[in-house]
Amino acid sequence: MAASAISRGIGRSIDRVSSPPRPTRTEPSDRPAYFGTLGCATAIIAITAALFYILWVDSRLSRQQFGWHFLTAQNWDPVAGDFGALPFIYGTVVTSTLALLIAVPMGVGAAIFLAELAPRRISNALTFFIELLAAVPSVIFGLLGVFVLVSLLRGVVPSIKDVLGLLPPFQGPFYGVSMLSAGVVLSIMIVPFIISISREVLLAVPVSQREASAAVGATRWETTWNVVVPYARTGIFGSVFLALARALGETMAVTMVIGNSPQIKASLLAPAYSIAAVIANEFTEATGDLYLSALVELGLVLFAITFVIN
Repeated sequence: MAASAISRGIGRSIDRVSSPPRPTRTEPSDRPAYFGTLGCATAIIAITAALFYILWVDSRLSRQQFGWHFLTAQNWDPVAGDFGALPFIYGTVVTSTLALLIAVPMGVGAAIFLAELAPRRISNALTFFIELLAAVPSVIFGLLGVFVLVSLLRGVVPSIKDVLGLLPPFQGPFYGVSMLSAGVVLSIMIVPFIISISREVLLAVPVSQREASAAVGATRWETTWNVVVPYARTGIFGSVFLALARALGETMAVTMVIGNSPQIKASLLAPAYSIAAVIANEFTEATGDLYLSALVELGLVLFAITFVIN
């Protein structure tokens, strides 16, 4: 206990390395590099502003027609020209949250193992396959979800309902395509990002922190949990939010397994719809300016959600 407490104290009292002083003026020979890199940084802001501007302008008809009611209305009827975004916001948030609940413990745990506990040769080999998994196109995950995951869930869900069937999220029939299926597929897609980034952050922790903890008698796991992980906490949170941004905007894989039903239901076993999925499914078939404007406003809503989360 004493060693653990001391290790925790070491982890909390990390030396702050001040940033190097910056020159007060730019030398003539440095100006091309200065303005070149400044242009790159400014371009990022310009692109973000342009995206927002285009979405804002092209969604003008929908915003004028529905106002803030667009965010709370549940009806989506292109024939009657009545549009509401709430079912799609609900499906996006629920599936992304479920994906994080599954992927974060698995991803952080795997990253800790690969960075701190596994032999270096095994860690490097597994990291290669994890990064390879992150490069797999999302449509492939969608196909695996349709042909493999849905069948597996049909066999597992009855056992889950026997234990948790009294809870609203696990009530109702299960037909395969559902928010649960979409959440599981998303978790498989984002876990490589969490593992890869978190592992690099953990490996960046100075060796002196580990040696100081071991010097006061802490075990390897106490050093990892009480010193290394707190030191890398900010980077780990960064990996989680990057993974969440990927989950929020995922289109094809979610479209193939979520069921594409614009309804709000408490059960995770019910089909639903996400913002990215409805845009992908209906944009090419949209007729009429109001219909197109409503879809663009959905894109604006997704952009705003991602911006607020980040």
